[in-house]
Amino acid sequence: MAPPSSQSTSTAGPNSSPTAPTSPTSPSSHGGTAPSRNARRFIVAIAAIAALGGALFGYDTGVVSGALPFMEQHFGLTSLSEGVITSALLIGAAFGSLAGGRMSDALGRRNSLLWAGAVFIGGAVAVALAPSVAFMTVARFVLGLAVGSASVITPLYLSEIAPAHIRGRLVSFNSLMIVSGQLLAYLVNAVLAHWEAWRWMLGLAALPAVALFLGVLFLPDTPRWYISRGRQDEAAAVLRRTLPADDVPDELHRIEHARNLEADAQRGAWQELQLPWVRRLLLVGIGLAIVQQITGVNAVIYFAPKILSTTGLGTNAAITATIAVGAVSVVATAIGMSLIDRVGRRPMLLWGLSGMTVSLALLGAAFHLPHSTVVSYLVLALMVLYMGFMQATLNTGVWLLLAEMFPLKVRGLAMGAAVFVMWLVNFGIALCFPMLLDAVGAAVTFWLFSAMCVLSLLFCKRYAPETKGLALEDLEHELRRSAERAVPSTTVTTTAATSTGTDRDTDTDTASTTVDQSADDTVDDTAGGTTGDTTGDTAGSGSRGPTYGN
Repeated sequence: MAPPSSQSTSTAGPNSSPTAPTSPTSPSSHGGTAPSRNARRFIVAIAAIAALGGALFGYDTGVVSGALPFMEQHFGLTSLSEGVITSALLIGAAFGSLAGGRMSDALGRRNSLLWAGAVFIGGAVAVALAPSVAFMTVARFVLGLAVGSASVITPLYLSEIAPAHIRGRLVSFNSLMIVSGQLLAYLVNAVLAHWEAWRWMLGLAALPAVALFLGVLFLPDTPRWYISRGRQDEAAAVLRRTLPADDVPDELHRIEHARNLEADAQRGAWQELQLPWVRRLLLVGIGLAIVQQITGVNAVIYFAPKILSTTGLGTNAAITATIAVGAVSVVATAIGMSLIDRVGRRPMLLWGLSGMTVSLALLGAAFHLPHSTVVSYLVLALMVLYMGFMQATLNTGVWLLLAEMFPLKVRGLAMGAAVFVMWLVNFGIALCFPMLLDAVGAAVTFWLFSAMCVLSLLFCKRYAPETKGLALEDLEHELRRSAERAVPSTTVTTTAATSTGTDRDTDTDTASTTVDQSADDTVDDTAGGTTGDTTGDTAGSGSRGPTYGN
């Protein structure tokens, strides 16, 4: 745990003052007026450099699909060892994501990205030169540390430096860079497959890693992190480059207000996670992270050539055909980016999961057809359809929600925990998928993924929040306020404590412990309603609050 002076800012919790930091007409309450052309250029430049972490994430996860068939020949891999080599990066990414959240809180988002860039360079070189399966496994684990930390730090950085009215598009740009990195990997694989140059496939990741490291040297840190360190002048300097000048004082006041509430609460991040409303958000975030993985996306990304080869397609043809998966992923992500701030997070999750359910069911059925070239391309088309739904909706929406939904004080820790679970599930799927494919066949495997989509749809319909259009501090205030209204016993306890002169924080902590289960149940019930029902209004501002559905 970082010392108090280095903690990220946030609202303090259920005992904090409900007064909103800005007035209803404050520009920053609604994202402010449109930034100047210079501000837009600065934001785009920051996004392009920072999102190189996303591109490396995509390249390093996608390139293994083309390298595996040749590594199988070179090392004599079995289905188990294929899974081990593929998943070694993912277990490293799990621990990297867990460390990345805490590191970004302690060192800053910028310095943490520098660390990730350095590890990307070393890991890519080590993987390319691996002389044995054991060395390859360890090298991919180290590379995974960088992938996992970047998967947390990059969206955190982008969400905290972006004005509210373009935050969705800017954070989603990271998702676009991830799928662009995967497409680049597929293109490189297709070219180098003719020479079976799998080491070059893996080693070329060092080039964008160098670009990331050098580019981050020129980035500022986020205003919210600077203020958490008491560096208001630097925070103001960054805000002046991302917001209209008239909006800067209001935004500084908003962030400083959150910092003062945190100081009054005198709680650490771990104590904050004990609050029922924060813990509930964490569980929802972990659930969304699991949803993103159990629906099968990375089985397609890592093993697309292997899947296509089961239909009778040759190795080189299967690797080349995989380019279609990457290309559609890029286009679909761009479409998702253009819609996410207009349509909202929840509707996109629900529509996307519906489309994924149907496409995976049809994909499973296609494997019962006799093997032929036509069937191979039918399977490819259904894989492409599934990836289109996935990348445009679920992938874009989940990463954005994880970057938005947690209180600032615990955002690095909570997002790191959620992404840690995401990588663990990813690891399990990558390890088991080749063996599952051999054991029950492709048809049953994809029907299982379709069933997971149905369960995920039910989960998102009930628990996924809507965060569209709210500044991060207003969003945090509203999520806390909504949970407090659902737990009247906490308010009673707080009032009693105040009237008797008892320490408010101590009593509320006790109340939080005693009503924890009933709080969760009450919130679940109160959260019900149709998609888009509003659960709260910003206190003192009248802004629209986050929504839940049932």
